[in-house]
Amino acid sequence: MTPAELMLRRYAAQGLAAEAGRIALDYFGRRESLGVTMKGTQDWLTVADGAVEDFLRARLSALFPGDTVIGEEGGGEASDAVWILDPIDGTANFAHGDRNWCISMGFLLDRQPTIGIVSAPSLGELYVAQRDEGATLNGQHIVVSGADDISRACIELGWSPRIPSQRYLDMISRGYAAGCSIKRAGSGTLGLCNVANGRTEGYAELHINAWDVAAGIVIVSEAGGWVSDFFAGDGISKGNPILCCAPALASQLSDITGIT
Repeated sequence: MTPAELMLRRYAAQGLAAEAGRIALDYFGRRESLGVTMKGTQDWLTVADGAVEDFLRARLSALFPGDTVIGEEGGGEASDAVWILDPIDGTANFAHGDRNWCISMGFLLDRQPTIGIVSAPSLGELYVAQRDEGATLNGQHIVVSGADDISRACIELGWSPRIPSQRYLDMISRGYAAGCSIKRAGSGTLGLCNVANGRTEGYAELHINAWDVAAGIVIVSEAGGWVSDFFAGDGISKGNPILCCAPALASQLSDITGIT
């Protein structure tokens, strides 16, 4: 794929993410219209998830018919050029009226995370990154924290019911013992983005799906962060653990989280 073709995809995805954000915001402002259901324990679904994903699928298929699409709600097949979508990441937040949610569009070329677009319209934030081109927030260049003292680090830990809760509690205990401040905000995608812009020093989750991180991995990497090899093995189809952080803290956080 030529540089011009990649640039076209990046600019197109920016526009689509902005339009998808307007669709999502309309639903967000009408909570009675969300039609909330549950796919599993703390696995929320609203009609907005389907509407946003359907919109993005249709537009991407029309613009780039040779690319495949994988979405959280509609599935799909990987290829050498694949878009991985999360129409609403942080759906529990979305359904509760919490503004910490986003739309995530990641593009993998030859299994390499290459383009990442994250729109958080209720926060007024748009993250854009392309491999070897840097990362921006609302057009401004961003970089990860330069922190090297774990006792001054703020770390976000995601949670999944697919993992025994004791493993999560043990990870929290090790983090507190090391002196970390620990929080959870309910959106894995924005957790990665907050590492990229230096609001936190790290994000970790013991199991997460590809649509939650495909865009964020590009954004964190291009902001200078250290990121575990999420797409190793069956990461695209089955998910994996994720750890991203300020580079100087990678070894210590790997010990705390058990993620290498």
